[in-house]
Amino acid sequence: MDEDRQATFGSDGSLDTETPPEAREGTTDWGEPKGDGETDGGYNRYDVSSLLQKAVRRSDEEVAAWAAWELARSGYAWNLWDRLHLYVVEDLRAGQDVALLVERYETLATERWDPQSWKGRLCAIHAALACARAQSSREASNADEFFRNAAAARAEVRGTDEDPAVDFPVADLDPDGPYDVIFDKHTAEGSRRDRGEGFFKRFGARVGPEGEDAQSARWQRLNMALSDVEYDEAELDHAVEPVDPEHRWEDPVTFEDEGGDGGADRSESGADGGGS
Repeated sequence: MDEDRQATFGSDGSLDTETPPEAREGTTDWGEPKGDGETDGGYNRYDVSSLLQKAVRRSDEEVAAWAAWELARSGYAWNLWDRLHLYVVEDLRAGQDVALLVERYETLATERWDPQSWKGRLCAIHAALACARAQSSREASNADEFFRNAAAARAEVRGTDEDPAVDFPVADLDPDGPYDVIFDKHTAEGSRRDRGEGFFKRFGARVGPEGEDAQSARWQRLNMALSDVEYDEAELDHAVEPVDPEHRWEDPVTFEDEGGDGGADRSESGADGGGS
């Protein structure tokens, strides 16, 4: 399981799921032979690896830079880059560009240069500093754990009259429920309800809460005007109206013929109208 990846404590018999060989060759800074899992500075590389991730998570730039440098110079570059890549998916707010930077720094350090060399160590420091300066968040990890707990809670009461202690944010996806708008031509239920391009354009393709910019809205209105489905002005306006941030899924259907496309459909066969 993914959760086991961090259950690595050292070279004293603890579980180690990371398989690359130990960088034992050479001596410590004071000339003593290095032990298994020991860094040049005499630290346990598991401890330094954990320190690296905690430092970038807490935005401690200096400690993160040192930990990256210590791992890189000691022959544990693979551990360093594995930990930084784990950070960008476990502890980083989604959308941060640093995820791409880490990949680039690793390529430079490991494919163009020796990861233990001066250039390789600079790449390690750069990557650690970039991560420490990024916006940390446990949102993905917290979401994953919550969804797993909710799945277990739902399964526990399956077949009984009890409600789960916690549930998925969408509960049950039923037509005519809170998420009715998803049942358009891209789903079997939507097709059964004759919700074709007209329904999708008016409801399913709306964005928010920022809404379309002026150019995108202009293109959407032109596409609808040129479509085989006829739309009135109110329908054109609604299609590009921003979604209400307080009621993202409430999309009041006030147009004629709620179930179908509304208006006259001159020829809907072959009209795709974009993605789902």
